[in-house]
Amino acid sequence: MDRAVDAANLGAAAAGLSPLDLFLHASIVVKLVMLGLIGCSAFVWAIIVEKFILIRRVNREATEFEDRFWSGGSLDDLYESDGAKPLHPMAAVFGAAMGEWRRSARISGVDLARGGVRDRVDRAINITIAREMERLSRRVLFLATIGPVAPFVGLFGTVWGIMHAFGSIAAMHNTNLAVVAPGISEALFATAIGLVTAIPAYVAYNVISGALDNFAERMEAFGTEFAAILSRQSEERS
Repeated sequence: MDRAVDAANLGAAAAGLSPLDLFLHASIVVKLVMLGLIGCSAFVWAIIVEKFILIRRVNREATEFEDRFWSGGSLDDLYESDGAKPLHPMAAVFGAAMGEWRRSARISGVDLARGGVRDRVDRAINITIAREMERLSRRVLFLATIGPVAPFVGLFGTVWGIMHAFGSIAAMHNTNLAVVAPGISEALFATAIGLVTAIPAYVAYNVISGALDNFAERMEAFGTEFAAILSRQSEERS
C-alpha cells in the first residue's frame, strides 16, 4: 500500500513539472530571475546569429576586394570605386592608406620616399584597422559577460526558490514527494536556465573572438603589403 501511495505521489509531482508549470508556480523573485535569463538568452542568440553572418560577409567581401586589388588594375581606379567611400573593412584599410599617400603626393616639395610618409601611411592603416575591429566587435563583450555571470544568477534564483519551498513545506507540515518535488524543481529550473544561457554565450564568445582575431590579422597583412607597394612606388617617383 505504501508503495502504491508513493507511486501516486510521484505521478502527481511529475505531472506538474513541465517547464511552463515550473515557471508559473515559482515565486515572484524566481520568476524575475527566469525572465531575465530568458531575455539574456534571446539577446545572446541574436548576437551570435548577427556576428556569424557579419564575419562571413566581411570575409567574402575581403576576398572579392583582394581579387580586384591583385588583378593588376589601376590603384587610382580602385580607390575611386572602392576606397573613397568604403563599404567594408578591407576597402576602408585600402582607402585610408591610399588617401594618405595621395594627400602627401599633392603637397609641393614632399619627398614621397622619406620615412615620414611611410609612417603616416602605417598610422592611417593601424587606426583604420582598430576602428573597424571595434565596430565588428561591438556587443561581443556581452557574450563574455553573460558566460560566467548567468550560472550565478540562476543559482541565486535556485537558492531563493529552495528557501521559499522549505518555508512552504514547514507551513504545511508535510514532506510527501508530491509537496516537496515541485518547489525544489522550480528552484533548480532557474539554474538550468542559467546554464542554457551561459554555455552558448561562452562557446560563441571564443569562436567569434577567434574569427575576429583572424580577420584582424588578415587586414594587418594586407595593410603591410599595401604599405610596401606604396613605398616602392614612392621610391620610383623620387
